[in-house]
Parts: sequence; structure tokens; C-alpha cells
Amino acid sequence: MKKYLLLFSLMALVNFAFGRSDERFLVENDTIIVEFGKSGKIVLVVDNKEDFERLKAMNINQIIRELDLQIDEDTGELVVVEVTGKNGNKEIVKVTEDWNKTEVTVGGIKILVDESSPTTKVKVETGLRKKSDPPFRTYFNFDLGLNNYLDNNGNFPGTSQPYSVKGWGSWAVGMNFFASQKISKGFRWDMGLGFQWYNFKFENRDFQAVRGEDMIDFIQRTDVDGFKSKISASYLTAMGLFKLDFGTMHDKGRKGMRLAFGPYAGYRLGGTSKYVYRPLDGGNRRKEHVNTGIYLNNFRYGLRGEFGFGRINFFATYDLNTLFQEGKGPELNPIAFGIIF
Repeated sequence: MKKYLLLFSLMALVNFAFGRSDERFLVENDTIIVEFGKSGKIVLVVDNKEDFERLKAMNINQIIRELDLQIDEDTGELVVVEVTGKNGNKEIVKVTEDWNKTEVTVGGIKILVDESSPTTKVKVETGLRKKSDPPFRTYFNFDLGLNNYLDNNGNFPGTSQPYSVKGWGSWAVGMNFFASQKISKGFRWDMGLGFQWYNFKFENRDFQAVRGEDMIDFIQRTDVDGFKSKISASYLTAMGLFKLDFGTMHDKGRKGMRLAFGPYAGYRLGGTSKYVYRPLDGGNRRKEHVNTGIYLNNFRYGLRGEFGFGRINFFATYDLNTLFQEGKGPELNPIAFGIIF
């Protein structure tokens, strides 16, 4: 059964190769027609009389011997046809034998033959073409996550601190453009440039961040009814990522785990504090914007990591330097985590 399957695969390949014709090359040739089922037909065209007679006289075992195929003793893989091009070798027909099971791959079609039971089982799978992995490509992505920061003891500031961050609402937003260079199969080096926005929404909305004489101050507003208080900053950021894609490495496309890790560095474009409140005697909401950028570090640098599986990708960043300049505010190292679109 396995040998017949191998011959069928070879005939299918020949049929594919001669499937397109051009009137310039139409000449009278000898043909062998193999019919199967109600409408199946494979046509082998031979333009040499001697080759035609020789092919008719050959049986299946002789065809296999003529191919002089070598089997990998460790994996049981047998590459029947292999085409060499500029981008390396491309397997057209591959046979893998494992005791009483045989797997034949022809282009994007896989045929599984199971002879482990008295009844031979044949299964055909399609859509198996390898996903393209070009040497160089560009892409754009969008980050959406949450911000917080760690103090000099590596802890999140407690609620007793006026600058403690509220988890929901402290958004980290980023827009990035990447150029990706392939190193080897499944390994890539990505260089990117993007814009990031930090938003640190305070847990205690009665405190407002204001610009003091020589440092940032957090004052408690008792004259109004506080509704929202936060600090925001924007950066132009360059980053590099070393990526490992197990799906591409094993020819499974996006059906595999992906890991990425690398450094980044950014230059601050702006920085303000925002305070939203209502007067104690009632009325509509009012907003106050204060320029606090003078006390923020002009540069940020740190490490970024990414994890993905299937169509879902996550990111995490950690700034190695503090949010505020030395002596101009509390020692806080921003962190962010979220999802990549």
C-alpha cells in the first residue's frame, strides 16, 4: 500500500509539472494515462520514444530503485523530490515511515496511511503549505496596557502615599513601526521607532501634582471636590528586539509560542499634570493642567519583553531610570504591561 501511495505522489507531481501548456511546445508525444475513481485522471507526457518504452516496462519497485532514495535512519524521513533555489532547498515530496504508519507530503497536501489495524486507514489533510518568512519585512503595531511604578525598595507605593497609582485608568499607549531582519529560521532582530504615552492616575483623587519651587509637590485640595488627578508624559522611543518564533521554526505559522526581549531608549516630548474637580458649592466639572515636565527625566531607558501565542501578543516594559529627576521627586521606576494589536 505504501509503495502505491508513493507512486501516486510522484505521478501527481508530474501531472502538476505538465499541467500548464503553451502552444509553442505542443508536439506529438507518447502518453501514459492513469484513471482512478469516476473522474480522476493523471497524464504522464514523454517526448522521447525510448524513455516511453522504458517507463512502460518498469514496475513500482523498479521506479523506487531507480530514484536511488536515501532514508534518514533517525527520523525515517525520505525526501523524494527536492528543488534548490536562491533561498535554499524546497521539499516537494517527502515520505516519513514509522513502522506501520506512513506520511507522504506533496506540496500543501499530506496523506497519512495507518496500517496498524487489519483495515488500512487513509487520511488526507490540506492547507499545509509553509508560511512565508521573508528575510526582511516591516510592520506596525499598537500597545495598550496599564502603568504603575516601583519605589526604591521594589514595591508599589501604598495608598498612604499621595502618588500611589490607581490600577484601572492608568493607561499605557504606544504606536510603533518596526523593521524586521531574519537571522535564521525562527530568529529575527527587530528595530523599531514609536511614540509612547504614560498616564499615572492617582488613587487618592484629593491630591494634585503641582510645580514647586525646586521639586514637584503633591498638595491636598480641601477647597474643592476632587474627581480625577493624574500625571502624563509622552516619549519618542527607539527599541530593539531579539525575537524567537517557535511556530515559524517548526513550519507551523502562528501556531506556536513567540518570545522577544530587548532594550529601548526614549526622549521626552511633554509632561503635564491634570486635575478634575467640582466646586464645593456645586456646579460642573472643571479642569486644571499644570506643566510638570521640568521635573521629569528627559530620557528614559529600560527593557521590553513580549510573549505571544496564536494571534495574541503581550508586552511588558520596565524603566531602569526613575520617572523624576534626582532630588526633584520621589524615586519611582515606571513599569507597564498590556496587549499588542
